[in-house]
Amino acid sequence: MRLTTRTNLAIRALMYCAVHDGQLSRSAEIAHACNSSANHLAQVVHHLNAHGFVHATRGRMGGVKLARPARAINIGEVFRIFEADVPFTECFSLDNNTCPLVRACRLRNAIRRALDAFYREMDLVTLEDLVKGNYLLDEIFAVTDTAAVIGCAGPARAARG
Repeated sequence: MRLTTRTNLAIRALMYCAVHDGQLSRSAEIAHACNSSANHLAQVVHHLNAHGFVHATRGRMGGVKLARPARAINIGEVFRIFEADVPFTECFSLDNNTCPLVRACRLRNAIRRALDAFYREMDLVTLEDLVKGNYLLDEIFAVTDTAAVIGCAGPARAARG
């Protein structure tokens, strides 16, 4: 199983906002810290905002912050929203399924059960679980030179996972 880049970036951005809870964070800061382009992050933030995970405001005084407490943000819910448009296998796609085995395939049911188990586990995790007491994450997401971060044009750090 592999999550989409958008899902991965959504979780990174939410973690950044949770570490800076109560603060308005600039998109450029988040993009820099998450090793993302500002454009890609903007798309993800738009989606997070539309689903009520963050408040995002545009403009010079704008920024991003959590729309609800970290303990109220369920990681399984975030995954489902961002992964909804990407079927795990071709046979799960109603529009693009060309597999001739779909009616007789037993693997499909096993994959469905495995995905259900994955989401059941992710439903047990909140954003708070990912950030509370995670001092290394606090260090990684520390904003030390805002002017330099805002001036960056794209990814400037190695991926942090």
